[in-house]
Amino acid sequence: MRRRLAAVPVTLLGVSLLVFLATDVLPGDVGRTVLGREASAEAVAAYNRQLGLDDPVWLRYIHWLWHFTSGDWGVSYTLREPVAGLVRDRLAASLTLALFAFVLLVPVAVGAGLVAGARHDTWLDRVISATGLALGATPEFVTGVVLLVVFAVQLHWFPVSAQSEPGDGPLAVLTRLFLPALSLVLLCTGYVARHVRAGTIAVVDGGYVRAARLRGTPPGRILTRHVLRNATVPATSALGVQLQFLLGGLVVVELLFNYPGLGALLLQSAVDKDVPTLQATAMVLGLAYLAVTLLTDLTYRLLDPRVRFEVRA
Repeated sequence: MRRRLAAVPVTLLGVSLLVFLATDVLPGDVGRTVLGREASAEAVAAYNRQLGLDDPVWLRYIHWLWHFTSGDWGVSYTLREPVAGLVRDRLAASLTLALFAFVLLVPVAVGAGLVAGARHDTWLDRVISATGLALGATPEFVTGVVLLVVFAVQLHWFPVSAQSEPGDGPLAVLTRLFLPALSLVLLCTGYVARHVRAGTIAVVDGGYVRAARLRGTPPGRILTRHVLRNATVPATSALGVQLQFLLGGLVVVELLFNYPGLGALLLQSAVDKDVPTLQATAMVLGLAYLAVTLLTDLTYRLLDPRVRFEVRA
């Protein structure tokens, strides 16, 4: 764990370099995009020069990194708002959606994996495994469109847009977020359930579980006391991977459900060549990915005593 923490600054420096270079090679002219097609070439050149876009790449990178690390993220070229506040608000919205989807994902995926593992090689196991594999192979935008058409357009059970309106209470907000969160959950369930299933089968076939059965321990108690924790330890890394995937999948889902999150801001800033917003958004997403990785490692060590023993040794 100490090595991971020591590598964080180097990783962040590499992420910052990749983000800057990726945004620098985007097609389009910033001055032309901001000033419009009617602006003269002289005005466009003067605007670009004012922003320092004529400086060498290495100088612009150092200048941007210094301001970013000091908290000065600049002003959005198109929205004319401070980038820091804009990204902060959109990040809060995206985290709300991602965490809501994750809260739905954990019981559904873990429950499905436990049932499939406890009943492995039965028709129920095959149905759960096949359903999870089919849903995992379906892109989130396809699942989202189907959910929108069926439950929002035809049945009118949920609103079409996930964007909250003034006066919405917590229940109304969660109702609007349910369909986009469900589209992400359906995509991730099969992956996590397979890991839980494999861990459950290994535990169920273990000697201490057979001994508990011989002692007459009820099946429900065996499942909760002996199987659940040991079977879900291997799934911890899978849940961490899927949480990272939830952050990445937000781009499509937020656009599909008209949700003002960080993913929608990332795409819009790329289209508008809004470089400060794009760079800050990409960096924040990179930081979120790194934080999830570290949190997953820490959780795995807390759940698995063998890993803690190896760390002490």
